[in-house]
Amino acid sequence: MDVSASFSVSTDGNGSKQEPPHVLAVDDSLVDRKIVEKLLKTFSCKVTTAESGMRALEYLGLRDDQENTLSSNGSKVNMIITDYCMPGMTGYELLKKVKESSLFKEVPVVIMSSENIPTRINKCLEEGAEMFMLKPLKQSDMKKLRGQLLKC
Repeated sequence: MDVSASFSVSTDGNGSKQEPPHVLAVDDSLVDRKIVEKLLKTFSCKVTTAESGMRALEYLGLRDDQENTLSSNGSKVNMIITDYCMPGMTGYELLKKVKESSLFKEVPVVIMSSENIPTRINKCLEEGAEMFMLKPLKQSDMKKLRGQLLKC
């Protein structure tokens, strides 16, 4: 694997340390979560995984029964990558919740799916998804995300 295009902890112009990008990966499939996590870690990303949209909202502190404040663990999330088709809450519904939040509306959300359905893709992009990617994800897909992660 090519890890030469990885991120490293560096300093910004003020001399303070700049952390690697933190990505929240959401998928009900353990195998798909592990693939995404492994691919992202080749770019030295910090990866947190969630097995459902509700778990992701809980992590972000955005569940209806939680106050709309930064999550209790204080982690900044630079990107969310979510599966579209999950039980309980779809990736599209998660996208809408994130984009409605004042704290996370600027965080890029990438939707992934094993189904190439143009109306679904367009709906997600119109709602504010940064990108729509077909599963299974590959190393070349991570290179597409690299530009987005560098902006974080």
